[in-house]
Amino acid sequence: MHSRRKRRLAIGVTAAAIVVWLAAPTISTAVFLLDMAGAGGTWRTWVPFGAHAVSTENRTIASRHGPVPVRIYRPDGAPERAAVVVPGVHGGGVDEPRLAELCRRLAATGMTVVCAPLPELREFIVTARSTDQIEDVTRWAADNPEVAASGRVGLVGVSFGGGLSLVAAGRPTLAERIEVVVSIGGYGDLSRVLRYLCTGALPDGTYRTPHDYGLAVVAYAAADRLVPPDQAARLARGIRTFLEASLDDSPGQPLAARLLSDARAQAAGMPEPARRILQGVIDRDHAYLGQLLAPLVEELAADPALSPERRPATRVPVFLLHGQEDNVIPSSETPLTGQYLRATGNRRVTWLLTPLLTHARMTSLPNAIEAWRVIAFWRGVFAVLE
Repeated sequence: MHSRRKRRLAIGVTAAAIVVWLAAPTISTAVFLLDMAGAGGTWRTWVPFGAHAVSTENRTIASRHGPVPVRIYRPDGAPERAAVVVPGVHGGGVDEPRLAELCRRLAATGMTVVCAPLPELREFIVTARSTDQIEDVTRWAADNPEVAASGRVGLVGVSFGGGLSLVAAGRPTLAERIEVVVSIGGYGDLSRVLRYLCTGALPDGTYRTPHDYGLAVVAYAAADRLVPPDQAARLARGIRTFLEASLDDSPGQPLAARLLSDARAQAAGMPEPARRILQGVIDRDHAYLGQLLAPLVEELAADPALSPERRPATRVPVFLLHGQEDNVIPSSETPLTGQYLRATGNRRVTWLLTPLLTHARMTSLPNAIEAWRVIAFWRGVFAVLE
């Protein structure tokens, strides 16, 4: 009788160990998301998953268009997986809090992360040079044994960096160097995004008010097309001041308030039509700016290297994540991008629209069903990288 109880106990312990072993990846993924959403709490100190210590190193990577400063996040131990993370149009660089948090949390799951804010995207400019630099940095990471022991990396692009990363992933030089592509709040066709930012019209005929930041980025790109040549530099400088004031979404902060005041002063000293245009940016006059910029959409988005749907598609697994109510890059872009990838032969495409994201920021976890959907999404990403 005693030996029978011992056998039952041994079987029970073994079964429990198997269940924990099988569940560990899902639990680790859930912890990663809870950490990203800021929902860790005191319980986090005793949960063992995703808790690698992380160190950082700043490096400069050579590219065909000049140096790219990056920050490498290294977990303790000997990680077998690696990823390159490319943020969108933002001037904050490697120290931008949301970007640093994403990279550190990814590294804490046990992967080496190369954080690569691209120079032109930091200058609020979207050109094909950034696509080239994504290719160059990704090649460097995959070919560097200290970063990627397997010779392959994941590529994670956020916002406009998501669309450009999908373009770069389709290039022949990366075909054997990338394991997976993740686009967070990205896009498939840049002209479609710019048209939305100008008009608010979505492909299904509905309307969503666009974010003024996105429209200001379009105005900045078009500054030299909107005014006489002798006004272009001043207008661009004024719009850039507004964009810098908007970086942290905190207009009440002293620096943001000072920059906005500076932009208003610049507008007051400008001749027409630059004065009216900059004032429209500052006042967030969407109707005026959208009407002014709409005729320029096709010209601004003409380069095929800016749109995944205009270039050969990658064949590696692709995961597309988007906030349902995103009004910088509309969430309609994700299913359209997924459908394009599948139509061109990539059968390993997963996409998810979720209320747990705004544009590129995790929010709280409102209910178990939505949380589970996002956990399953990221679990799929990590499974490819294992």
